[in-house]
Amino acid sequence: MRQNQLMLSTLRESPGDAEAISHQLMLRAGYIRQVAAGIYTYMPLGRRVLRKVEEIVREEMDRAGAQELLMPALQPAELWKESGRYGVYGPELMRLQDRHEREFALGPTHEEVITTLVRNEISSYRRLPVTLYQIQTKFRDERRPRFGLLRGREFLMKDAYSFDTDWEGLDASYQRMYKAYHRIFERCGLNFRAVEADAGAIGGEGGTHEFMALADIGEDTIAACTCCGYAANLEKATSRAAASESVGSHTAGPSHSASVPAIEKFHTPGIRTIDQLVQSVGAAASDMLKTVVFVADEQVVAVVVRGDHEINELKVKHYLGAEDIAIADAETVLRLTGVPTGFIGPVGLTLPVLVDYAAAELTHGIAGANEGDYHYRNVQPGRDFELSRTGDFRNAAEGDGCPSCAEGTLQFYRGIEVGHVFKLGTKYSEKLGAQFLDSSGKSQTMIMGCYGIGVSRVLSAVVEQHYDANGIIWPIGIAPYQVHLIPIAVKDEAQMQAAQQLYDRLLAEGVEVLLDDRDERAGVKFKDADLIGIPLRIVVGRDIASGQVEYMERRAGEKQAIGTEEALERVLAAVRGR
Repeated sequence: MRQNQLMLSTLRESPGDAEAISHQLMLRAGYIRQVAAGIYTYMPLGRRVLRKVEEIVREEMDRAGAQELLMPALQPAELWKESGRYGVYGPELMRLQDRHEREFALGPTHEEVITTLVRNEISSYRRLPVTLYQIQTKFRDERRPRFGLLRGREFLMKDAYSFDTDWEGLDASYQRMYKAYHRIFERCGLNFRAVEADAGAIGGEGGTHEFMALADIGEDTIAACTCCGYAANLEKATSRAAASESVGSHTAGPSHSASVPAIEKFHTPGIRTIDQLVQSVGAAASDMLKTVVFVADEQVVAVVVRGDHEINELKVKHYLGAEDIAIADAETVLRLTGVPTGFIGPVGLTLPVLVDYAAAELTHGIAGANEGDYHYRNVQPGRDFELSRTGDFRNAAEGDGCPSCAEGTLQFYRGIEVGHVFKLGTKYSEKLGAQFLDSSGKSQTMIMGCYGIGVSRVLSAVVEQHYDANGIIWPIGIAPYQVHLIPIAVKDEAQMQAAQQLYDRLLAEGVEVLLDDRDERAGVKFKDADLIGIPLRIVVGRDIASGQVEYMERRAGEKQAIGTEEALERVLAAVRGR
């Protein structure tokens, strides 16, 4: 491609509303342009990168035995109502009506459509297992689109769905996809971790893993062991102590209750938070009990954790088997308990009380006295309040012992979710009637898996990991072009003739080349080249008179004067992976 003909405009300054470095650089380098909040046009360079990622995904999906199809983005609401998700998916589901007032949704995902399709097409075990996938635009009405392609309202996604006759078959399908995802993200040049995760709105009955690209801008926290391979999203992560406690139960509290003085109420005017208590009484947050009231569906419960720990709402939600959960507002707390927020405690509380394992182990602590401006000291779990509902209700903390091995501790990282694999089981196939006849002629429900990759999100995740002060540095496998060929002076006949010869020879070898044939100053060309981030660069300047060019790999930044033949050899070796 000749750059003089390329639709490309670079920006010297970052737009003021672009927070993430990937958003800034992709706008400045002319890869994307915003149409509306969370909605983008992929410019020619951006579209080339997107296609490269798509092709990697296709190759690895096909290699894993999956078959590509294409389903409609516009889905009838009846399917979502049949699965039970239409009312519970939330405001992110874009809903609309046609001229006949029939309800539709713009698909954020396609479990309902694919399950109905397979239900109508397959009726015998002889045609199973099967895995189907598509690469298609998805829509989610994000409350706050941000970070460019990382959180948009319209995005490109690969979603795959497996259908098996039994759980053993699902395990095999899941492992094929799990391994394929590793190959995909490795080929895209990502530094990533596969972590245990929660199924969220997709749901399911089996395991699930998220694939996280490590990046400071990531909205997810990953807890990973310093010794073994354990890694989990923070919402799913547990600690060694919690894992060991889960095999037993707490009913009586610490065994040495006799040595703890009796409970004592003391005055704490205006002291509502753990931090304020620490400042006021001089005790450590780890010696305090934090009590928070939640509304889970129609149930109101109190959750008690240690003062230095944070409640994990998802763990509470799963423990209660609830669809929705939220912290009760001050008005609700006062109406239900007669106590202002900040002074709630487990002693004498009439609500059901869920106690975290670590909180249950305290020998004595400080807790709210269920009376305005008062707290208790010397509170002992099991003696002063019941421990009939204990569990792991907190976020794992950095430095906690690993739940999977005896030596490691948990270390935290930030991550961008670029892929997610689920064992759905019969969540959708049972509700939508996807059944087959087994070898004995008996009707059975299909066992499903679901596997998604945020294809457009991968672009931003890669840029977040591959850039420097001058611009993007694309991995060669997904770069828009492999070589940036830059003649310094287009009016110099010798330079242009040599550049044209190199251009033709590289194209003949199947190398993707961008030839900067613009009549611009050298400084402008180099700044644009750095910003665009093509991985290999050949500069044709005055030294071409002696048969030499300047060769540079964008990542290393080291410029070398070498002969044209050697430059060709280096390019071919880099492109072909030698």
